[in-house]
Amino acid sequence: MSDVQLTIDGIPVSVPEGTTVFDAARMQGIPIPTLCHQQNETPVGVCRVCVVDVGGRVFAASCVRPAENKMVVSTNSPKVLRARRTLIELLMADHPSPCARQRNSGDCELETLAHHEGISESRFPRRLSPRGQDNSSLVIAVDHEACILCDRCIRGCDEIRHNDVLGRRGKGFMAGIAFDYNLPMGNSSCVSCGECMVSCPTGALTNKSVVKTVLPGEPVNVEELLDLPYFQKVSGTFLELNKNAVVRRHFKKGEIVCREGEYGSTAFYILQGTADVYLSTPMAHVKTEGGALGFFSKLTSRLAGRQQDRREEEGQRRSIPIDGPVDLPYDNPVATLNPGDLFGEMTCMSLYPRSATVRAATDCVMLEMLRNVLDIIQRNKTLKAQLDAGYKKRALDDHLRSVPMFASLTPDFIDLLRSKVELVRYGKDDVICNQGDIADSFYLVRLGFVKVTEPHPGGDLVLAYLGRGGYFGEIGLLGEGRRTATCTALDHVELVRIHAEEFHQMTDRFPEVRSSLEGLARERQQQNQQRLSTATSMPLDHFLAQGLMEAQSLLVLDLERCTRCDACVRACADAHDGVTRLIREGLRFDKYLVATSCRQCRDPLCMVGCPVGAIRRRNSLEVIIENWCIGCGLCAKNCPYGNINMHPFEMMEGQIAVKKQKATSCDLCTEHAEPSCVYACPHDAAHRVEPNEFFRWLGTPLETEAPR
Repeated sequence: MSDVQLTIDGIPVSVPEGTTVFDAARMQGIPIPTLCHQQNETPVGVCRVCVVDVGGRVFAASCVRPAENKMVVSTNSPKVLRARRTLIELLMADHPSPCARQRNSGDCELETLAHHEGISESRFPRRLSPRGQDNSSLVIAVDHEACILCDRCIRGCDEIRHNDVLGRRGKGFMAGIAFDYNLPMGNSSCVSCGECMVSCPTGALTNKSVVKTVLPGEPVNVEELLDLPYFQKVSGTFLELNKNAVVRRHFKKGEIVCREGEYGSTAFYILQGTADVYLSTPMAHVKTEGGALGFFSKLTSRLAGRQQDRREEEGQRRSIPIDGPVDLPYDNPVATLNPGDLFGEMTCMSLYPRSATVRAATDCVMLEMLRNVLDIIQRNKTLKAQLDAGYKKRALDDHLRSVPMFASLTPDFIDLLRSKVELVRYGKDDVICNQGDIADSFYLVRLGFVKVTEPHPGGDLVLAYLGRGGYFGEIGLLGEGRRTATCTALDHVELVRIHAEEFHQMTDRFPEVRSSLEGLARERQQQNQQRLSTATSMPLDHFLAQGLMEAQSLLVLDLERCTRCDACVRACADAHDGVTRLIREGLRFDKYLVATSCRQCRDPLCMVGCPVGAIRRRNSLEVIIENWCIGCGLCAKNCPYGNINMHPFEMMEGQIAVKKQKATSCDLCTEHAEPSCVYACPHDAAHRVEPNEFFRWLGTPLETEAPR
């Protein structure tokens, strides 16, 4: 290949054929400013800041203009400098100065050029319609206002990392950068490698730094992290900026790593050693005993196990779901975690309480990390494949068998599923499927919570909240082939996806599974239809706004009869060891007050987030709290009506008396003829009613009664 002879700013230059003017000038030490060009990316010439005069009709972008024989180039003539200054000023007109990068590190490339040109304020008007910000990613902040459409992030994502997530959207004035099909960054297929952030010349893509966060443990240098297989392809710059977000922890044999019920914000990855994961809470529920023979009768509460007090429709599952790669056996809730196991994901990603206690069985070395680092390694294809393979090998069998209707699946069929199922992840508010979509899969919930809804003119009607061990998708696959509801991730969700082909193989090979699924599908459809039809005589938005659509039983007080004697409240407290489950305040309908007591919600919010799935409902829709409740209190916090209480108990751990607590809710005094609160009212003012029938009959507008 022959050389090309040209002159740049009066200096003779010889370069190989095909060399750009920009590179020819750089070889001679002649600076040409640019914003859209990096040496490791294909030049595109979109910013035009690198314009030079090559003697043509218009100036040329030097990063894409090939050098030619006898070409005379001027990089700093007055005309070129004026054009370059105008281009920088135009870019600054829409730039929020100082941007995040300039504020944090003082090296925004656009603002540096503007300062060099003496531009403190642009003469041109600013954009009237803001392009906004995107904070959906846990690790990268996106400020579309600071974006100059240089495309460096796109080329970094496509050419360097080959992830193909970023691209252009819109045209002209409405042009911008998009992730996948214009999704929020956190909901896209972005693996959070950080290359776009490193490539960006402005504050449009910046690191969500956690430098102020201090975790106990040893810092881990970036080189050591990059040597680990699950950090491969992660940007070293990102890890350097977040070096305090992951630490190495050493635990001696017998040392507690985390305790059930405690709140946290980190996850752990075992590098060396083994750990025991277990529940210390007694496998029992709160049982109230005694008789309501008069106003001064006393009931007592104690803990009763499954064998001592068999409750109607009590869960018969053989294992307890936890925030880890294994489930715990019900009869002996202890399991072992090994090197390569990750635990604490839901606590880290969604700030739920710890679901179990973890204790080092041998001397252990673990990585403890915050959620921005966890998000990166969960998106990392290498580690994702490793974690998914571990789940399929160790936990899929237990997960399937923990669902009673799948208990009959044979080992050889589970082995078939092991090679076919897919683990899929969704972020908060991601839509898993829409009503009317083609039904192509059956889903088991591995982590997180899924909300199932039907859209209606008055608002979305919540049909169910599904946690770990829950499943959905059978109605569409067994029926007309279309989704009958919309399913949305309430938080970080991981699902086991069984494709339609394998699902139909399962139902054909195991008729008892098909029969159970068909029965469940019919039951769910009947319940949903009944719930909707009972509200047709009142505006649906009234029910949705006040939570009455969720209730199947309400305590109402006739205020014309009520003398405010609080006999109902005292009776409830006497019936439950001094812990009342009733407060005389709430919504008012005509002369009736809806007291604050458990509404036995048809789709209770209290179920959302339980780290061990201990709170659920019977087929009668009555809430039941299973024996493995760990007493974290999240259900009491989530109940929008304040109707769940925490009941304390003393128990012995070795020679030490410790206090434990269990969640309790109104059980409607099911062992007695009527609830104690209703029985105790001397004025016939307290009544338990079915709300839809009652308020259809009443038909009065809503007011609010102040607490008394």
